[in-house]
Amino acid sequence: MATTDKRLSISELDFDDIKSNLKTFLKNQTEFTDYDFEGSGMSALLDLLAYNTHYLSMNANLLANEMFIDTASLRSSVVSHAKTLGYTPRSARASQAVVDVTINDTSVTTSTLSRGTKFSTLVDDITYNFLVNEDRTVSRVDNVLTFDNVTLFEGTLITTRYVVDSSNIDQRFIIPDSNADTTTLTVVVQNSATDSTQTTYNLATDITQVTDTTNAYFLQEIENGQFQVYFGDSVIGKGLSDNNIVILQYIVTNKGAANGASTFTPPSSIGSSSDNTVATVTSAVGGAESESIESIKLNAPLDYASQGRAVTTNDFKVIVPTLFANTQSVSVWGGEDNDPASYGKVFISVKTTTGSNLTSTQKITLQNNLKNYVVSSVRPEVVDPQTINVRLTVNFKYNSTVTTKSLNDLIALVNTTVSNYNTNSLGTFNSPFRFSELVGQIDDTDSSIVSNITTVQMSKIFTPTLNESSSYTISFNNGLFNPHSGHSSVISSTGFKVSGNTNELFLQDDGNGVLQTFYLSGTTKIIANSSFGSVNYETGKVVLNSATITSISNVDGSASTTIRVVVVPSSNDVIPLRNDIIDIDISNSTITGQVDAVTSSSSSATTSTSSAVTSASTSSSYISSSSSSSGY
Repeated sequence: MATTDKRLSISELDFDDIKSNLKTFLKNQTEFTDYDFEGSGMSALLDLLAYNTHYLSMNANLLANEMFIDTASLRSSVVSHAKTLGYTPRSARASQAVVDVTINDTSVTTSTLSRGTKFSTLVDDITYNFLVNEDRTVSRVDNVLTFDNVTLFEGTLITTRYVVDSSNIDQRFIIPDSNADTTTLTVVVQNSATDSTQTTYNLATDITQVTDTTNAYFLQEIENGQFQVYFGDSVIGKGLSDNNIVILQYIVTNKGAANGASTFTPPSSIGSSSDNTVATVTSAVGGAESESIESIKLNAPLDYASQGRAVTTNDFKVIVPTLFANTQSVSVWGGEDNDPASYGKVFISVKTTTGSNLTSTQKITLQNNLKNYVVSSVRPEVVDPQTINVRLTVNFKYNSTVTTKSLNDLIALVNTTVSNYNTNSLGTFNSPFRFSELVGQIDDTDSSIVSNITTVQMSKIFTPTLNESSSYTISFNNGLFNPHSGHSSVISSTGFKVSGNTNELFLQDDGNGVLQTFYLSGTTKIIANSSFGSVNYETGKVVLNSATITSISNVDGSASTTIRVVVVPSSNDVIPLRNDIIDIDISNSTITGQVDAVTSSSSSATTSTSSAVTSASTSSSYISSSSSSSGY
């Protein structure tokens, strides 16, 4: 005899499924045989039970998610998991600028620039204060008194004091402002209110070097994005005593709001001098938000894997953002992989969030800080990113019978598609340009677009030293189109002049690996130098032999200090190597469209073509329109 299952199904978490399971369970009870659940007050009770079960289930799921760093969504949970891995999230960072301060008052022989000295600047009509973060004293030398390379931090210097009370088990030493830059933090312990003896404590970075007498403090993020300072227990780190006074001094910043500040006004007086001038060495950079949840999730496990040392490339990729907060992307490679090889070195290139290159001061600082992590035989060297610009020629066809959009509307939409691909898929290290992906996105721009023909060129710029004999190497790190020896030129350039020749010259190759210069006589090319350099079609290296470049023609219609070299790649995919970053040169790309006669209602439909973005055209440029898809 069949029996009725009177057990309650508990596997479903959906509200409707939970309610249905409850009704099924009750219907299988003899007390509710033939009971009308929907037409009675029991329905409301079942809703209540289902809602309660649903909420409890969801809370249980959320709780389970918070138990793991990769699924946690609450910042407190992510930070807690990071702490177990020995990782402290990055605090907000203050903008930093470097200036030279000169004391013009000749009666002053020695001057001190005290910590907290304020300099002011304007950014978008808002005044920001920049502070000196350490005391510096200099004397007049050769009748000049200058503080060289003073680093200024944006923000307000704040001091917080705590009196140690061991009877208060809940006492914590908290930096109360979530916008505090912990890199500016100084921790001083005073013996007591009656004993002014002070001891400076340093942040513990290597637990193996901390003994029971080490004046060290530890740092951790707590609730509300605040940070807590805590001390040792006289076993690991020197402990505190009752009535000790903990003095925390730090800069509270506006994060990135003052990035770009370049002009600074000194205070009314520095020491006894009121006649002072400030010269900017580097503009303000580096201001940033505190580390995001996503960044903590990524970096905490990697930092744990690196174990506080930089050996592998991944180690450097984790450590560099902790040393330079304005990091968007990092590329690292060994000296053996460099071109040319440089053994005993590791090369680091940083793409900043602002897009600007690191200043010379920032490079030196980063290199010096990295020495604390590398083995003694390895020398870190920071180099600038190199941009490979991709120039596109896009011609799409569209069905005019399925859209009310004009040709110019469609061109604008395609231009947006290209721009979005550039923003979302490129612009960082190790982000390749994938031709088929972009072509597919262009076709998907609008339902009326049926196809497109897109060709690709690459370009790079270099800055020659005028009136000085020098050689130059432009490395595209991608093969160049050369299907056979003697193939027509795939290299072109903007104009320049060299010593001994008054003509405006341009670059081309002879198809056999030789770089040439030519000038135009009307529309006729006249070879000026048949052996100006060399071309390696396999590696994409273009070398200009020693030449004295005397002037540079305008580029894109404006005065320039650079020469642009344009080449045709062997592949429509452009792959970055080492410190290369791919960027689509929107302003020098061309987008056109035309009605597709096959899909349009009339086979005699008029073909119309228009350009939304066109290459700059001046008398001072000769850029080839050739491409690998042009039938070579």
